[in-house]
Amino acid sequence: MATYELIETITLGSNAASVTFSDIPQTYTDLKMVMSARTTDTSGDGYGVPIVRINNDSGANYSGRRIRATGSGVSAAATPTTLLYTGIWTGNYATANSFTNSEFYIPNYTGSTYKSCSATSATESNTALSYIELSASMWLNAAAITSIAVIGNSTIMVTNSSFSLYGIKKA
Repeated sequence: MATYELIETITLGSNAASVTFSDIPQTYTDLKMVMSARTTDTSGDGYGVPIVRINNDSGANYSGRRIRATGSGVSAAATPTTLLYTGIWTGNYATANSFTNSEFYIPNYTGSTYKSCSATSATESNTALSYIELSASMWLNAAAITSIAVIGNSTIMVTNSSFSLYGIKKA
């Protein structure tokens, strides 16, 4: 049986371009980040897509694929090589106070091999725009993960967005 322990929760008191979990303890087997967030994106195209960077690495050291479903179809694409996706997030085009639910999971984050990551998100705007996104990615580095940054990626994360990082211990 796995045990989840809360490492830290960050709730934004004002709009922010990024959130960083630093000095992550190396005492767990896996990490899980749970987010309830919204961005300032006004386009209505669902591309309020904050990203994740590990250990402040902005180089071409990532690989992945994502699949996105809307009310009208499904699409798939490769992810850029300089980031990890967290999924599509609700923006200011959506009903006031609606937030996206997103989870980001990293198994074996202290291991000496490349780090696989998965993300899921569900976005509801109380309009015709709704999205579900799944992504599978990899950080192409064998270093232990000591920090995770969630970055707005051309948009800003809004007040009351919440980010919780959990350490998982396997029994």
